[in-house]
Parts: sequence; C-alpha cells; structure tokens
Amino acid sequence: MKKTVQMKPWWESAVAYQIYPRSFQDSNGDGIGDLQGIIKRLPYLSELGIDLIWICPIYPSPNDDNGYDISDYQGIQTEYGTMKDFEELLDKAHELNIRVIMDLVINHTSADHPWFIESRSSKTNPKRDWYIWRDAKNGEEPNNWESIFGGSAWEYDEKTKQYFLHVFGKTMPDINWENSQVKKALFDMICWWLDRGIDGFRVDAISHICKPDFEDIPNVYGEKYVSSFCKHMNQPGIIDLLKELKENTFSKYDIFTVAEANGVRIKEVDEWVSSEKGIFHSLFQFEHLNLWNAEAEEEKVSLKKIKKALTKWQIATGNEGNVALVMENHDLVRSINKFGSPDQYLKESAKCLALMYFMQKGVPFIYQGQEIGMLNADYESHLDFRDEPSLFSYEDRIRNGMTPEESLQILKKTTRDNSRTPMQWDTSSNAGFTSASPWMKVNRNYKWLNVKEQEQDPDSILNFYKKIIKLRKKTDALIYGDYKLLMENSKNIYAYTRQLEEECYLIVCNFSEKNATLRIPYDIAKAKLLIGNHSAIESKEKILKPYECRLYRI
Repeated sequence: MKKTVQMKPWWESAVAYQIYPRSFQDSNGDGIGDLQGIIKRLPYLSELGIDLIWICPIYPSPNDDNGYDISDYQGIQTEYGTMKDFEELLDKAHELNIRVIMDLVINHTSADHPWFIESRSSKTNPKRDWYIWRDAKNGEEPNNWESIFGGSAWEYDEKTKQYFLHVFGKTMPDINWENSQVKKALFDMICWWLDRGIDGFRVDAISHICKPDFEDIPNVYGEKYVSSFCKHMNQPGIIDLLKELKENTFSKYDIFTVAEANGVRIKEVDEWVSSEKGIFHSLFQFEHLNLWNAEAEEEKVSLKKIKKALTKWQIATGNEGNVALVMENHDLVRSINKFGSPDQYLKESAKCLALMYFMQKGVPFIYQGQEIGMLNADYESHLDFRDEPSLFSYEDRIRNGMTPEESLQILKKTTRDNSRTPMQWDTSSNAGFTSASPWMKVNRNYKWLNVKEQEQDPDSILNFYKKIIKLRKKTDALIYGDYKLLMENSKNIYAYTRQLEEECYLIVCNFSEKNATLRIPYDIAKAKLLIGNHSAIESKEKILKPYECRLYRI
C-alpha cells in the first residue's frame, strides 16, 4: 500500500528547539536568562530553521527544582519577566512562523502553591484531598517508597500529623488525580493558556499521575527506602485519566502535545500517540537515554544497545504514532561527552550524532547549545554545581565511605547541570550570555566554542545543523518514509534507510575512533551524496573514517 503525505498535521514536519530559559540569554544584567533574552535570539532560531520552541517552566516558583516546582500556574516568574513580555515573545515568534509550547507540570505543585497551603492547613480543609495524604504506619512512613530525588517519598506534616506523597522533591507534593475538583481546576488552567494563543505543551512526568495502590515494595537489598518507579509510573487506570485530560482540554485546539512518558511500553504506543486513539501527538521515550544512566561509569555507551532501543520505537511508530527524536535535554549530560569524542573528534562526532538521530521518523528536538557542540561543565569543585538531587547523591556517597574526590568524579559525569551551563554566544565576557555574574559558571571553552565563531565557519557544527534541517524539510521521505536498520550487529556503524514509495535515502554513521567498513546491499559508487562530514571526494569509498557520517540518495 502506498503511503500518502497529504493532509499531514503541521507538527509532523516541524523541527523543535528546547530552551532552558535560566541559561539561554540574560537581557537585564541580573545573571539569569529571561523572556526578553529569548526574544532577542528569535532571529537566530529562525535562521537555524526552527519551527517550534519548547520553553521550560517560566511560572512563579521557589526554584527548589528550577521551575518544575510551580507555585502559580497562571503567572510569570519575576526573574524571567512579565506576562506582557511573554505575550510579546508569543507574537514575535509567530511573526517568524515559530510556534511556542510550554511545559505543563501537573503531577505535582510546589509546597508553596496556594492549593497545597490550604490542603495542609487542616484535615477538614476543602482542598485536603487535592493532594495525597496518609497516616503513619507503625510510627513511620506509610510505605517504603523512595523519592526519585532520594530519600523517602513521604514527608511528615507536624501540624496535621499525616504524611504527604512526593514522587520527586519533598517540596513538590503530588496532586491527587482521583479528586474531580482539582482535575477541574487543572483543566481550566490548561484552557486558559491555550486561549492565550500558545501552540501546545510538553507534558512533564505525566506517566506518574496514577497511583492505584500504596503497598510496600519487596525489600530485597535491605534498604530503608526502595525505588518506587514501578509503583507510580504508567499504572493501570492512567489511560482513563489521560482521556479525561484530552477531552476537556487538548481536543478543543489545533495544538501539538508531547508527553514525557517514562515507563510507556512499545505495546502501548497506540493508546498514547496513535492518530485514532492516542492522547498525545508525540512522546519522549527514554529507553536509549536510560542506557546512559545504567552505564554511567562506562567510557562509551554500547552502540548496539542504542540501535536496538531506537529501532524498536521506529518500528512501533512506523505506521501509527510519533516519537520525539532527542539526544539531549535539561536532565541529561551532553551527548558528545557520553557518546562522542570531545577531545579528538569533537566536530566530527557532533555532526555524526546529529545526522544519526535527525533523519529518523519523528519530531527532532535540538537542546540549546547542542547545535554548536556544547560539552559538559568543566567545574573543579562540587560548590560550582547547583543541581540539588545530584548534590544529595554526592554527599550520600561520601557518607557511605567514598572519598570526596571519587564522589566528585561521579558528580561531574552524571549531574544534570552539565546541560544547564549558560549558552555560549560569543567570545565576550560570560560568552555573551550576561553582562553580570551568571547564576551558574560559563564553560571555560566558550572562547573557541560559541555561536559567533561557528556562524563564520562554513564547516562548523552549527552550519551542519542548518544544512540537515533544510534537507529534511524539503524531503518527504526523510519525514514520512519507512525506516529500515542495516548492519544490525555492527559495534561501530549505525546505518539505516528511509524510503517513501520509490524514493530512498541511506544514512551511515561510524561511531568509533577507527576506520570502519560499510557492508550494505547498495552500491554507493552510484549513489548521490547529499551531505557528509568529510571530503566528498572520498564518498564513494566503503571505508568510513572515525566519526564519519554520510547521507545518500540511492
């Protein structure tokens, strides 16, 4: 059966860009990125070829988790600007044909949110049941669940003598999605934003909203608190809650929604993102990225495992559904450090990574700085880091007998702060991010790794991204075509095709510091090379140089 590309929704061909506003661009000299800073850089994003920006939380917040702990869903954090600034940003982005989606954090609020302040005021308060409260069990926490941020998932409230649940930080209480009143308040808030003209949401931690039972987890290793992912992630009953969310909000607007859906399995793709039954338009799956955590101490992540994980999702969404294509975000280390060669082959490996993930089926997301090959933080002391969960783990390792230096090395390799250092715009003080002291140190490599330098270099990582974005946008097969993995068992080469009817493209990438040989059922000597990161003269050879990548029309 022939595929059709007619009448496709606008977002299927979009290229998205994630902005972490605190670190993107400061406009007023307080060391913190802001909305006017984003406005200043909209022409840059337009020239890059961006159709859609996702802005991480800009709502009022005590910043215990850098904005993911929201104290007012319908305001703007003062350090970022005002609602008038946001409206200006929305208007100017739309003038440049850039759509804007916001972060929607509805698994939990801040403990400073008025709803929770009322909820904890007394057991008889009308909003008591808007959150999840439980009595002590044998004088201790209601169960042995561990918070994702470490320690117990329960916090004791001295005034009302009960515990409240917090899957994440202890100042981020979970909302009770079984309560119809709080759901109504959330739905009204979501429509309020959509009525203001935003173009959709990235929906944070949405697979955690359903908690059907609160039983202890078997304590195999004797730990006081046990990882509770399995008890509050993608639980039975969640689809009913999500259908209710969609029917009361998303379905009423021409928008794009992408879910952070940790725990969603391949067999559940239809329920989550199919065009007929799906709740969302796309989802972030983390199977290939979770490998980075599982192999945190490894120098490199297994390419075979990466290929297997990505290919599973490509096949699962081949006919129905959509997956967000991502190698970096605000919760990960920089991809070149984890999967490339930051010292010997920085430029080559950055381009190789870009081509590998960008030409698959789905909506590609670029995380700020990824397009110039930004690297992990080069800090020398734990005092330079800001990420509370990472610092908690740093101290916990020392309490359990590790030396501070050993613990620091793990912190440097794994902290979320690696992706949160200020954007590197030019060679001026603080990389052009701010005229003041930045909220977080700028990487020292900004003197040679920055936007301005790369704009002037035709062979730069930035200009490579511009080329592959243009190529993808004008090539239907690279957006809608079927995906087929080649050289499945190769430890060094990631090769695949994208085909739509008679039109076929071949992508080959060598993820090693050695030459690698292509063994594919195509004669590349007769193929047309469209883009690569080495000399076109050598493009007919089946030998790929270290971190070489190529894209052919075959």
